[in-house]
Parts: sequence; C-alpha cells; structure tokens
Amino acid sequence: MQISKKGIPQKTEAKIFQSLYQVLADLKKPEEVASFLEEVLSETERTVLAKRLAIAYWLNKNKSYDKIRQELKVSSATVANVQKWLEKSGDGLKLALKTIDADEWAGEMAGKLATKVKSIFKVK
Repeated sequence: MQISKKGIPQKTEAKIFQSLYQVLADLKKPEEVASFLEEVLSETERTVLAKRLAIAYWLNKNKSYDKIRQELKVSSATVANVQKWLEKSGDGLKLALKTIDADEWAGEMAGKLATKVKSIFKVK
C-alpha cells in the first residue's frame, strides 16, 4: 500500500483522522470492529496490527525476544521496534494492554466465582 505523495490540507487530514477515531470509538462489539477492519484493511495490514499488539502484550509479560520471534514469526527488529514504542511513550499501547489485562482479570474472577457458587450450591 502506498500513500499519495500529494499531500492533503492539514485541516482535511485532521477531520478524516478524527472521523476514523470516532468510528472506532463508537463501535461497541468486537464483531462490529472486525467487520469494519476486514472491509478497510487488507489481511496483511490486519495481521501486522494484531502481531504488533501481541508483541507488546508478550513484552509486557516479560516473554523473551526469541520466544516472541518464534511464536509470531516476526523479526527481532520488529520486536525491538515495539519495545522502543513501549519505552518511548507507548501511551496508546499501554492503554490497550491495560484493557487486555482487565479483560483477563475479569475472566479469571468470573471463573473463580462460578466455581465458588457451584461448590456452595453443590451444582455439577
């Protein structure tokens, strides 16, 4: 994919990016986001985005570069770039990682509560 060398006015660029961000913020369900991204991004672009998020997640969980490289089939340079983004500022990535961690925590808590409720009421 290439971007035209002909620039667009800054005001127009700001408006189209604001529209994109608003659309993403307004989509409520994962299926809606998936549908949108499948229509506007190529399979390669979606894969790159997903892998970058996975790299950030695993770096945050202290997984080794080598393990990340092997599991995601990415170069060490790609892993290093994501590491730099996280170190440099990475506010967006860090926010995404907090969301993933919160979802995991909620899932674990729901599982523990279900187990406890089953044991209290002796449900099989």
